Amino acid sequence: MGEWKLWKNKETGELDPYLFSKEADEFAKKINGEASRKTNNGSQLRKFFDEIVRLNTLAMSNDSDWKLILPQVHMVVAKVAYAKGRNLVSQSFVDRIRCGIEQVQKPKDLQVLTSYLEAFMGFYKVYNKK
Repeated sequence: MGEWKLWKNKETGELDPYLFSKEADEFAKKINGEASRKTNNGSQLRKFFDEIVRLNTLAMSNDSDWKLILPQVHMVVAKVAYAKGRNLVSQSFVDRIRCGIEQVQKPKDLQVLTSYLEAFMGFYKVYNKK
């Protein structure tokens, strides 16, 4: 899969038209292939998705202070790494979350990451029927 980008062209606001379909689908298949009884459990992955959704909702709020939200977004990387240390998520999941969060600089970036993870979770539910 290689490195992936949230934006096809960030300057023009152009997204990869396949980011929320083909890309999310392929990653869901990969993560499901790495799943075991304990690793990459849908509930565990949903926990991180819900945290990103919460932060995105805060970022979209008129009362929000992005300077306070962005460090919390980056804290998700530490939470995912902790889950990896407990063998609850695979290294591929850690790498994808880290790569996505490293691309978040503005609220719009977080909105795109949230949409990507929403698509991923939808596809993952199809493949992971546990």
